[in-house]
Amino acid sequence: MRIHIGYDIAYECQQRTPILLSLRVHPSRQGDLVTPDDVRSDPPLAISDYRDGFGNICSRAVIQPGRTRFFSDAIIEDPGVPDPIYPDVPQHDVADLPDECLVYLLGSRYCETDKMSEMAWQLFGNTPMGWGRVKAICDYVHNHVQFGYQLARPTKSASDVHVERGGVCRDFAHLAVTFCRCMNIPARYVTGYLGDIGVPYDPSPMDFSAWFEAYLGGRWYTFDARHNKPRIGRILMATGRDAADVAISNSFGVTTLASFRVWTDEVA
Repeated sequence: MRIHIGYDIAYECQQRTPILLSLRVHPSRQGDLVTPDDVRSDPPLAISDYRDGFGNICSRAVIQPGRTRFFSDAIIEDPGVPDPIYPDVPQHDVADLPDECLVYLLGSRYCETDKMSEMAWQLFGNTPMGWGRVKAICDYVHNHVQFGYQLARPTKSASDVHVERGGVCRDFAHLAVTFCRCMNIPARYVTGYLGDIGVPYDPSPMDFSAWFEAYLGGRWYTFDARHNKPRIGRILMATGRDAADVAISNSFGVTTLASFRVWTDEVA
């Protein structure tokens, strides 16, 4: 399967402003690109890429006063199969986890494990360890939280989501990640493309999507508490502790998001 991916995002500012962007396809999927996913701009800017501490490809530039567009349009190969399900995959004892997984057991900006640990053990302490426990967490979050764009705000944390019972895909992911960490399962936040492939068409404007990965049985597995069912055509862009690590942009000055468009469609 080939998938057409891209975006067209514009910012406005009153002064010269450095900006960091996390808009490139993840290194693990770069080999699947049929055409490049380079970040381009209008007006043309000097844009350089670097790898962040989580291994994501990030871009940096300096935008000038006025309006600046960043855009990309690419084709990527995808297996075209749903997310795999492995119900017998075991959970690791913390003492046996690889060193690089330990940071994904700790609290972070949007995932307050200290606030939610006791609740997590009350809710999931009797669930089967491993895949079954992560699935139980996804089921709970999916049923507990209502999806709604109007329910989003940039400061909403996992504990806020649990109390308010509403949010967008990043909020579902933050709450599930937090519960997993509380239950000693390494979990990391994921952002990427996810189109309406193999599911009914959603007329809402397309956006980047958020899900999460849990470390079980020696590798990372995909889970999605918002949709809570296997999906086709996930295109990984970046992973981190939570949304703060993989924000699509970080500007070092006052900027305004002037327009935002994302697409991800199966190529006929």
